[in-house]
Amino acid sequence: MLDNLFRPITIGGVEVRNRIAMSALTMGAAGADGSVTDELIRFYVERARGGVGLITVGGAYPEPRGKEGPGMLGIHDDSLIGGYRRLTDRVRELGSAAFLQILHAGRYARSGVTGLRPVAPSGIPSRLTGETPEELTADGILEVERSYGEAARRAHMSGFDGVEVLAGTGYLVSEFLSPATNRRTDGYGGGLENRMRFLVEVIEEIRRRVPGSFPIGVRISAEEYVEGGNTIVEARAIARRLEDLGVSYISVSAGWHESRRPIITREVRQGEFVPLAREIKGAVGIPVMAGVRIKDPVLADRIVGSGDADMVTMGRALIADPGLPAKAIEGRIREIRPCIACSHCLSSVFRGSIVECAVNPTLWSGAGSDERAGSPRRVLVVGAGPAGLEAAVTAASMGHRVVIADARPDIGGALTIASKPPYKGELLDLVEYYRAMIERYGIELDLGREVDERYVDGMGPDAVVVATGASPVIPGMPGVDLPHVRTAVDVLGNEMKLSGEVAVIGGGSTGLEAADYIADRGGRVSVVEMLDRVGSDLDPTVRWVLLGRLRERGVRMITGAKVREITPGSVVADAGGREVEIGADHVVLAVGMRPNCGLAERLRERGYDVRAAGDCVRPAGILEAVRDGHRAAAGIG
Repeated sequence: MLDNLFRPITIGGVEVRNRIAMSALTMGAAGADGSVTDELIRFYVERARGGVGLITVGGAYPEPRGKEGPGMLGIHDDSLIGGYRRLTDRVRELGSAAFLQILHAGRYARSGVTGLRPVAPSGIPSRLTGETPEELTADGILEVERSYGEAARRAHMSGFDGVEVLAGTGYLVSEFLSPATNRRTDGYGGGLENRMRFLVEVIEEIRRRVPGSFPIGVRISAEEYVEGGNTIVEARAIARRLEDLGVSYISVSAGWHESRRPIITREVRQGEFVPLAREIKGAVGIPVMAGVRIKDPVLADRIVGSGDADMVTMGRALIADPGLPAKAIEGRIREIRPCIACSHCLSSVFRGSIVECAVNPTLWSGAGSDERAGSPRRVLVVGAGPAGLEAAVTAASMGHRVVIADARPDIGGALTIASKPPYKGELLDLVEYYRAMIERYGIELDLGREVDERYVDGMGPDAVVVATGASPVIPGMPGVDLPHVRTAVDVLGNEMKLSGEVAVIGGGSTGLEAADYIADRGGRVSVVEMLDRVGSDLDPTVRWVLLGRLRERGVRMITGAKVREITPGSVVADAGGREVEIGADHVVLAVGMRPNCGLAERLRERGYDVRAAGDCVRPAGILEAVRDGHRAAAGIG
């Protein structure tokens, strides 16, 4: 099984043990000077130990103006070499090849981070940052090219097996390549041959400063998905030129950060951009890597086996589970902790913070699932939602004897409800992961069981993790008890189809996703929000996609409106001192959640060792629930 994915391959003379390449990821954990930290070394070592064939570290900026955000790696000074050497020594000892990606942010750099004005081929404002870059002079271009050569020299001295030049995603090299951002009239602008000149000279400069056997790869956006940008036609020509230059491989990505179509969110089906890699592979004879939205090793094996690509790149999937390759080759695919494509990791980077993962609570702690408890205890977990499931699996992995009890007939809890809106079905992958781990550890399930103090007394556990979730807030307003009023949890949980005019009260994530669900089934939806902005609690990487879809479906957004009353056929609100009446055959409440904390309090009063986790502590998201569940169980001695 997976014979294609786990065949070795040679990349530019470097032996790679399998066809999985970890794509470069900005993790936000570098030192202020761009240096490698112990946290980053541990992060990459875990992925090497997990069986990744090739690890692409970075991106790393080659000169200070190329730094995109805080916590980004740099390769702009010789003082950084020692830290990278510690990293490469460890990664290569564990059997992974290591390349360094060189990334100059160009017009995506932020002056608030660098203290310098961003540079670009042309002075076109960035929609990502709102800043207008300085147009590089001919001498300035040569200076930047030299910084790439010096960066590659440092990478070689640091023990890397090769370097990768990022020539896509809207960063500096792709800004030269694309007519959307390159308006120059000199030898670096105009036709494609001239627009390629900067990239060609970067490759030539690197080649002058490293041994001839040192591999150079290039990652491109084969479709930019920006107005006036390059398409697969230009990408094929670029790939052929790179092969002529002696490049060792081409890694195929898609889109820019400015693209007005989803690239990495759940709306994009897994493997959607593989045809782009197939097109590039048909144009060149060097190895080609396919990437973006590939997390399933079975799909990855099929991509390699079909000849669409020689390797696949994975990023977020390896943030979620560093052991993905090892589990796949051992036939433990169901036990791979799945990326749920929530994009919270990318939102972390855009906010300038260290990356967080919604499903991996030990991302930075380095704590594995094989740490054993000093003395096994009998643990009762009340609640089979994300917090309870994570607590149960963590406790069982430590050697405790675990029982999960829940009033519902199956596991999943809030994950099952949250999976109902369009494009959110991947949340069920996490449920299935927990189901597999329950089987692996022999965790006992007692479902369809109302848990109270007598139930707990009858079991007599040594420790209780209470993860009983939260219940919808019912606002105190006239008409809230009318028969056509229900909560978003009811609508999603019972998969109701609401036709006619539907008013959703509350424009946070729950209200918007309920509106999406209802509109997808034919309802005419109005969202009423008391704040001036809807979706404030959504990650920015997904907010624009959801709002765009709601606009396309004709969902009406009424902001700055406080609901005063619900009538049999309308919702009456106060909007800035004027009365607004919204027609409503159905009203859906999405104004917040209230913790179900009563059982935890009563059990504490009875002297039990109680740890509460998830929404029963404070209603939040999957990340907080999973993290709480892990923390609660890890503290059981």
